[in-house]
Amino acid sequence: MLVRCIKRQIALANAKNLILGLTCFSSPLTRSAGMSSMAEKKDVDNDKPITRVLFCGPHFPASQIYTREYLEKYPFIQVDDVPLKQVPDHIGNYDLCVSKNMRFDSNVLSRAKQMKLIMQFGVGLEGIDIDAAKKHGIKVARIPGDATGNAASCAEMAIYLMLGLLRKQNEMQISVKQKMLGEPIGETLLGKTVFIMGFGNIGIDLAKRLKPFDVKIIATKRSWPSNSVVLNSKGSHGDIYEFASKADIVVCCLSMNKETVGIVNKPFISSMKKGALLVNIARGGLLDYEAVVQHLESGHLGGLGVDVAWKEPFDPNDPVLKFKNVILTPHVAGVTEHSYRSMAKVVGDVALQLHAGKPLKGIELVN
Repeated sequence: MLVRCIKRQIALANAKNLILGLTCFSSPLTRSAGMSSMAEKKDVDNDKPITRVLFCGPHFPASQIYTREYLEKYPFIQVDDVPLKQVPDHIGNYDLCVSKNMRFDSNVLSRAKQMKLIMQFGVGLEGIDIDAAKKHGIKVARIPGDATGNAASCAEMAIYLMLGLLRKQNEMQISVKQKMLGEPIGETLLGKTVFIMGFGNIGIDLAKRLKPFDVKIIATKRSWPSNSVVLNSKGSHGDIYEFASKADIVVCCLSMNKETVGIVNKPFISSMKKGALLVNIARGGLLDYEAVVQHLESGHLGGLGVDVAWKEPFDPNDPVLKFKNVILTPHVAGVTEHSYRSMAKVVGDVALQLHAGKPLKGIELVN
């Protein structure tokens, strides 16, 4: 009976409509899936050629996994991930690229013949030659962190690193292994002065989350809007040395560019209080590696907490890890379920918008 029914349906209907036409062999699951798919696709022109999305490299794997999951009901959007070294050879086949930690110079961009947009799964665009992209007719964009939870996730990581340093996380693990109780003696955030260097979305979210700890918050920013967050003290970029001298904890939240590379150098760290802590959840290149190691060795720098490294992936044998007052995490500040699902939706929606020829929403174009 079932076989006869199937044959009859094939003869009467196009194969494309088979799943919806099999009234004698269907279930609530197949019916609801078909209806949901049709409902979600109705606003997209799926008669156009496939729109191809490229994720660069193996790192931050949840970015492409979650984006594929979000787009699984849209067969006209193809999501691929390619090893970094192979990107130049394949980039010419794609319409949209998520750069991650790929470097895009003029040579690579010249091969992106059908590329319409290169975007970051987050905010950092320092690896992309934006001027060269513009010359090749390619738009470049970031995903604003305030709308996806990325900034909040990074702010929470900064607090985690602060607390880990203050409570001497590495030494606590040693005490556990040695079966020691009541050691080490840690410190609290209570009463500390925290200098937020770079007061963008992450800095704003960090300040909000620090206030319940009863700390003094000072911050620098190139220009302050009139309706900015109330802080204990505000300064400009030229005030960073003065603010560093007042802080118990310095948190780097700057974007990295030609002006900020290596900004946390020997003069800057020397201007910090002896024993002050340094936290970086922005970009590894903001810190001068030799200066940091030198001040850790001398004891002037009281501790280092970083989620981003000078070279990534980080070398597990790097000498900086010999210090008990160093905490390193593997670039996961923004890698949370909430932020990654939100950013995957942004990438997926942009791919659908590109496919349909609609204006791009949910991203910040920079060229």
